[in-house]
Amino acid sequence: MNEIEKFEKMRKELIIKNGKDDNLKDITKKWINTANKSEYSYNFSWLGRPIIQYPQDMIAMQEIIWDIKPDLIIETGIAHGGSLIFTASMLTLLEACGEIENGQVLGIDIDIREHNKKAIEAHPMSKRITMFEGSSISDVMIEKVHDFAKQGKKVMVILDSNHTHDHVLAELKAYAPLTSKDSYCIVFDTVVEDLPEDLYPDRPWGKGNNPKTAVWEFLKENDNFEIDKDIENKLLITVAPDGYLKRIS
Repeated sequence: MNEIEKFEKMRKELIIKNGKDDNLKDITKKWINTANKSEYSYNFSWLGRPIIQYPQDMIAMQEIIWDIKPDLIIETGIAHGGSLIFTASMLTLLEACGEIENGQVLGIDIDIREHNKKAIEAHPMSKRITMFEGSSISDVMIEKVHDFAKQGKKVMVILDSNHTHDHVLAELKAYAPLTSKDSYCIVFDTVVEDLPEDLYPDRPWGKGNNPKTAVWEFLKENDNFEIDKDIENKLLITVAPDGYLKRIS
């Protein structure tokens, strides 16, 4: 075993150990509850555009993108466009390294605000980005996205729009099948199930009605995906517990 292999072995052992450390996970949960109350995820940007994500999840996505080397990433939910810029920049790096050709990102949102649309279109990464406006779960949009996805040799999917159970389950049924084998369908904000019930009183989602419950129901009838717990155990701090779904068949 060479030094690189030794380090990788040590890293994997640490991840397993952390995943079994109930005290560490309890401290992490308390931190996440407090951080969400202070809207911590709004603090960050990527290449000049706000990205409403935890840095830990951004690192995880970078690792996944480098490992699986997708040439098409499909995202529901656009907001300020930071996530589109992030994934487009990752595909740009893959292409610069000779790993893929013509990497593309497709973003879908029911309401792309004009000022955000203009900022995304003016960004240097925009040449890799296509945006569709409309409901992600309408028959027309699903057909449109499936047609667009035909160009992808290896596809990765990210779901981060409306966080109600029914909406996310409909997105999973519509878009998870586009995920290539050994690639990922990442469902964000599954953490809602684990947060205090009174944290989002003005939102239609909450405990028992959120992305995590949708993931659980989806997996009951879809054994070609599994939850990658190693990612969750690695990050500890994540808005997507049970949300990193790897396609295994």
